[in-house]
Amino acid sequence: MSKTQVSCPNCRQPVVVDVEQLFDVNVDPSAKSRLLSGAVNLIRCPYCGYQGNVATPIVYHDPEKELLLTFVPAELGLPRNEQERLIGALINQVISKLPQEKRKGYLLSPQSTLTMQGLVERVLEKDGITREMIQAQQQKLNLLQRLANASDESVLAEIARQEDASIDAEFFSLLNRLMEVALMNGDRNSANQLSNLQKRLLPMTTYGRQVQAQSKEIETAISDLRALGRELNREQLLNLIIQAPNEIRLSALVSLARPALDYQFFQMLSERIDAADAESRARLVELRAQLLEMTQEIDRQMEEHRQQTRKLIETILETEDIEGAMSQVFSAIDETFVQELQSMLNEARTRGDLDRSGKLQEMLDVLRQASAPPEMALLEEYLDLPGDPDRRQFLESHAEEITPEFMDLLANIMVQVQSGDDKEFANHVMAANRQALRFSMQRNLNAES
Repeated sequence: MSKTQVSCPNCRQPVVVDVEQLFDVNVDPSAKSRLLSGAVNLIRCPYCGYQGNVATPIVYHDPEKELLLTFVPAELGLPRNEQERLIGALINQVISKLPQEKRKGYLLSPQSTLTMQGLVERVLEKDGITREMIQAQQQKLNLLQRLANASDESVLAEIARQEDASIDAEFFSLLNRLMEVALMNGDRNSANQLSNLQKRLLPMTTYGRQVQAQSKEIETAISDLRALGRELNREQLLNLIIQAPNEIRLSALVSLARPALDYQFFQMLSERIDAADAESRARLVELRAQLLEMTQEIDRQMEEHRQQTRKLIETILETEDIEGAMSQVFSAIDETFVQELQSMLNEARTRGDLDRSGKLQEMLDVLRQASAPPEMALLEEYLDLPGDPDRRQFLESHAEEITPEFMDLLANIMVQVQSGDDKEFANHVMAANRQALRFSMQRNLNAES
């Protein structure tokens, strides 16, 4: 992706946009989802407000599916030799990043498409998504547009009633994806409008009401577990599971407390079965079989996700620009990603693989920097100050930034360092926390008076 100056198609004013011409899944696994989302090569003219896509040559490559596609917009009016030169340069980038053993015949015969939509459809066809499926999704997009443009609540409700069967899981999934794309593009206004539409549709539609019922059961499961707090043990968890009024609550409890459903838990359940009367025994035996099936499925999904995460990390390690590659996959980073990254770093250090451990540490540093709350930099500066006078002056000069979030973060750090070995630093943090608390309390008192 590169910054390129183009002319606005509407007012002809020069506009700088991010242009991406090569979508190579071999180098960047997220390239496919970016291409399919349509959230690439967008132009937003600050002069006339025009929004649209930049016309630019495109090359798409997926080595696993042996797919190499090209597209040159007709509106560019490029002569054939110029088209071949531009596309050839992009294909050479693809080939240069493939190991020799993976350079196969399909690279010598790239498939050209006449339209961008045609290129997208070819990519989707390789995933088993037919033209009919694409048309069905387009119909849902059209329905979404009708709903978004409804003049008032009564019109929205009537459209929802008429199209109830079409406003299903796939529809809400599409709505969520569009919200993610809007947020990714920094368009919070559109994201908020879509979110508001989603909230309004939930109670109006059959599927929406099912989602609300499921959410309520999940919230109740979370509330029940939190209510027990530190007193939660296997026996109490078993009681909650036995008393679960429906499968949704049961599934939520199992997902939330999966680590506790271990050998001891099932042994305890077996003891309950042995001590139960005939009627209760049959129900508990069925519950045990159900729990075993649920936990096995959770474990299977977790292992599959773990392997996919490791594959993604390995792909990032092969890139030259680790920070740039990380920025492209932030939407895929979760707790499993962090755990596997740390595990792979420990493995590399144990083997003494300095090059690999250095790259993994760089990934971890990028992740920590990106996930750090905005108050962290201010807090680090505050904790670097030597004593009360400097801290007091700092607090006064940054009064508006001493927010409840800042205070919470400081309190959390104080708790963490108290359990460490560096008592001197722990005392320093405690003193800094006391002074910040005094400052915050005094400011609140002054505000009240």
